[in-house]
Amino acid sequence: MFRLRTLRRALCAAAAALLLPLAGVHPAHAATTPGAGYWHTSGRQILDAAGQPVRIAGINWFGFETANYVAHGLWSRDYKSMIDQMRSLGYNTIRLPYSDDIFKSATVPNSIDFSNGKNADLQGLNSLQVMDRIVAYAGQDGLKVILDRHRPDAGGQSALWYTPSVPESTWIADLKALAARYAADPTVVGIDLHNEPHDPACWGCGDATIDWRLAAQRAGNAVLSVNPDLLVFVEGVQTYNGVSGWWGGNLMGAGQYPVQLSVAGRVVYSAHDYATSVAQQSWFSDPTFPANMPGIWDKYWGYLFKQNIAPVWVGEFGTTLASAVDQKWLAALVSYLRPTATYGADSFQWTFWSWNPDSGDTGGILKDDWQTVDTVKDGYLASVKAPLFPGTGGGGGGGGGGNTGASCAASYAVSSDWGSGFNAAVTVTNTGTNTIGSWTVTWTWSGTQQVTNMWNASYTQSGGKVTAVNAAHNGTIPAGGSASFGFGGAPGGGAVPSVSCTAG
Repeated sequence: MFRLRTLRRALCAAAAALLLPLAGVHPAHAATTPGAGYWHTSGRQILDAAGQPVRIAGINWFGFETANYVAHGLWSRDYKSMIDQMRSLGYNTIRLPYSDDIFKSATVPNSIDFSNGKNADLQGLNSLQVMDRIVAYAGQDGLKVILDRHRPDAGGQSALWYTPSVPESTWIADLKALAARYAADPTVVGIDLHNEPHDPACWGCGDATIDWRLAAQRAGNAVLSVNPDLLVFVEGVQTYNGVSGWWGGNLMGAGQYPVQLSVAGRVVYSAHDYATSVAQQSWFSDPTFPANMPGIWDKYWGYLFKQNIAPVWVGEFGTTLASAVDQKWLAALVSYLRPTATYGADSFQWTFWSWNPDSGDTGGILKDDWQTVDTVKDGYLASVKAPLFPGTGGGGGGGGGGNTGASCAASYAVSSDWGSGFNAAVTVTNTGTNTIGSWTVTWTWSGTQQVTNMWNASYTQSGGKVTAVNAAHNGTIPAGGSASFGFGGAPGGGAVPSVSCTAG
């Protein structure tokens, strides 16, 4: 979606739906770390190769679909440091958009900085070879990858999965090429067949030239003919039976007209949902907002999960957070997606839009310097983050007893102070020679400050002493890497305390 979403103009329909009771919470601790191998579906859940439920809690990192033909930000940073930072923040999956241009022999990735050793192993590679390196390093770090056919070419979005210059045959051939390319690497768990189908695309109308459901079946079966282990992610359309919503966000027809593939247990439905920084919708001005939003989501896509029909992955959602409406929308959506601490992997799947700061109408988790984390935006997602998956080596793995090279340091910075309260961020850095598997940070305030909420860590407080312990998703930090957490406190105006860090 690297384009100003002012191009999106979707009609809307108000809906009220009864929230169904949800059951089937899974134990928090399994015999082994979930996520190994290829995945499949069962009812509304995604299961790993051992049958354990997993939760996609990830981030979109775009660029391969643009005229740079490579993930953005490599003009500023090394790709490995970027993936390490995603990992340290607790994102366990990368959705990687691309266009069919990257398959052309004349395509050359550009805007990569090779100075001072950055991205050194990407020199001389074409776009697909750079993608190979990103996939390989993500796998080492315990992240999975979902490839997203975002556009037919770098010029822009397309309503249908084909254009005069990129016919359906090319779309399917390129999907099969990717499925074959990563057939031996379960880091790539699946492919999102086409980004945001919209009018005139239909669902279940039977016209092969515009029926997205039929096209998804053709493409999905082609992918599975090459690699039957992949998940096939199928987005919605814009309009179904006269009711319109976000591009790619309308899955109202999937219950009556499901995508049926040659291999069972491979379909994951995908919805996109946005806030007012992208476009206005009538539900934002409803007098009951944001209480009306669960009914809207139920109608368009949530019913598939709640009725145990199939897993639902919110492949894109994002906002600048500039308005109070958008802040309420994001808080409501995160709650709807189901907190991991309560429901575990029996939850909606998600990848936030975006990692990149250069998405014109949403911004990103990173700020414009491509380094600094927007801790407020990232903090909204804390309750729905989920554990990392088993790494393939290198950056992955966890610490344990006898980690003799374990040491860490922590820095504390106040990001905002309004007198009656404040927000602060703490960065934990692995200063040792080995990967650490856990960390504990302590400090003591000299005043009356109390923690009011904390994200990406858990805490206890006794008097002025605060002890913060890593969350499940960010305890493991490679040598030289870092993780961060944030918190709110009250009152403001206090002095910055000294902090100490213990690694395990």
